[in-house]
Amino acid sequence: MFNNKLYQMLYKEINIGRFIKDRVDELGISMERICNFLKKNEDFIEEVYNSKSIDSDLLLRWSKLLEYDFFRLYSSHLILYSPPSAINKNSNNQKSEKIPYFRKNIYTQEIKEFIIKKIQCGEMSQTEVINEYSIPKSTLHRWLQKIDTK
Repeated sequence: MFNNKLYQMLYKEINIGRFIKDRVDELGISMERICNFLKKNEDFIEEVYNSKSIDSDLLLRWSKLLEYDFFRLYSSHLILYSPPSAINKNSNNQKSEKIPYFRKNIYTQEIKEFIIKKIQCGEMSQTEVINEYSIPKSTLHRWLQKIDTK
């Protein structure tokens, strides 16, 4: 059920508190265990459930407790909805050696399944997917070929 919510949300609008609450419900974790793990009270936990965004350190703790990478929701959003980067836009722009370089062309299995599902159910055509999500035509065709050979 948790993954179905991801598909329904289309990764576009991320309400992290709702995702956390859904995962807690799915796993059946008690409020007492959550409070002990996070070292917070029940009111704070309820505030998190109602929050659209939370601090990254806190999100990391929730990810550990609930055994789910909530940061992936944001990565998926970046991959699907960020504009394509301009190559050699500015020759003075060099890759930073201090922080990892963001590569837009890394697609998780969840994203591949999300996009293939859109095509298979007729919600979007291949051309619409290519245009909407800036996925190279050859990449999309490769994904679809793998589905056909299974």
